[in-house]
Amino acid sequence: MNWLTNFVRPKLRALVARKETAENLWLKCPKCEQMLFHRDLDAAQQVCSHCDHHLRIPPAGRFPHLFDEGIFERHALPKVQLDPLKFRDQKRYTDRLKEAQAKNGAGSEAMAVASGKMGGHAAVIAVSDFGFMGGSMGMAVGECLLLAANLAVERKAPMIVFPASGGARMQEGILSLMQLARTSIAVSRVKEAGLPYIVVLTDPTTGGVTASFAMLGDIHVAEPGALIGFSGQRVIQDTIRETLPPGFQSAEYQFDHGMVDTIVHRHAMRETLIRITSLLMKRPAQAAAA
Repeated sequence: MNWLTNFVRPKLRALVARKETAENLWLKCPKCEQMLFHRDLDAAQQVCSHCDHHLRIPPAGRFPHLFDEGIFERHALPKVQLDPLKFRDQKRYTDRLKEAQAKNGAGSEAMAVASGKMGGHAAVIAVSDFGFMGGSMGMAVGECLLLAANLAVERKAPMIVFPASGGARMQEGILSLMQLARTSIAVSRVKEAGLPYIVVLTDPTTGGVTASFAMLGDIHVAEPGALIGFSGQRVIQDTIRETLPPGFQSAEYQFDHGMVDTIVHRHAMRETLIRITSLLMKRPAQAAAA
């Protein structure tokens, strides 16, 4: 028994651990299906080196590449009532929240807010996390947008939002739909203060998010290939009973039809945002620090 416990079991565990580690080192590109080394992918800001496909990136991976020298303050999320409707489908809503927070970190939600210097000037940035329940917009996301707006007004800084969402969070029902109005009010506060509100549309931006704060920007930037729309393509086709054109709802299609002002590669996003905010704030642009 000692031989099995002390020798065989550790050997088996070591073999399994090595196999799991090797598999976790690589990720297949969803577009070209090339295998990508995680470390190289992180260094490239989740952009495929073979086909230039922009993979989804969480707030923790995006913030360091936007602020000067990667220095920023991440703000604590406002507290909201959990499961106000006592909702349950196949699982309890509270269980889904616990699973999402276990995956993304304690206290996490579908949006994160950070502030710092960008091009030598103050900026407030809110980034959606599609990995948290599909980036769905509930009361917490509404509070995050209000927090970001208040910070921007207080610091006289531009507000930049990176939405990535499947839409409103069904588990919060009408309370989720109310966030369409609340986030629109948050945006109006920034604009009434004479400050820029810039939206960077990422993959995917759909549903109630598109119907509210994501389409209220002074400038609408998009990442290449991002899905941008309200209803899904199949729903639209079934409704109008017509075949939709190729590339419908892609960032490139939206740009061609005037819904997007510019499409910017993720590697050039920081410099572009510095230039845009400098123009809107009527101040000279400083050289982008690494």
